[in-house]
Amino acid sequence: MELGMSEEYIVVPDNGSIIEISPDGQKIIVRKEKAPSGLMMVDGASVGDAQDVVIRDRVMLAQDGMFVIIALVDQKTGKLKKSPDLISRGFVYLKENQELLRQVRIMIKKSVEDRTVKNLARSADGGPVDFDYIKKDLGESISKFLYQKTEKRPLVIPVILSV
Repeated sequence: MELGMSEEYIVVPDNGSIIEISPDGQKIIVRKEKAPSGLMMVDGASVGDAQDVVIRDRVMLAQDGMFVIIALVDQKTGKLKKSPDLISRGFVYLKENQELLRQVRIMIKKSVEDRTVKNLARSADGGPVDFDYIKKDLGESISKFLYQKTEKRPLVIPVILSV
């Protein structure tokens, strides 16, 4: 309008507005229909809707990192085959936190073996151990323990392998 354009030729659209301009450019119509619009996430080569779960996980990883537990369980005895492997990314530097790791390994051993040995003892035929339940329980207990010790909430990923 400051440049002398008539108001009938000026449109200030909202996100998703569809503007139709006549072939001769003399008529502008704002249609009632709306085009899909909203937040879009650009992730590498892909473009798509921002998925709340993915964004929340990335924010959590950026703030507190991740802590992976890998435990090998003897399927006959329910005991750990060896000390659990621990992987920390963006959480704590493992070499400087040996005491914390020692305590975590003790908790893992006790938690996993208590559940698997009890399960095997109850089942006369040595039936299957519910590893999903054990993983969930282990993840929650280790997450709480790490928060008490560090005031950080890393993404805890327990992996239990039966051999």
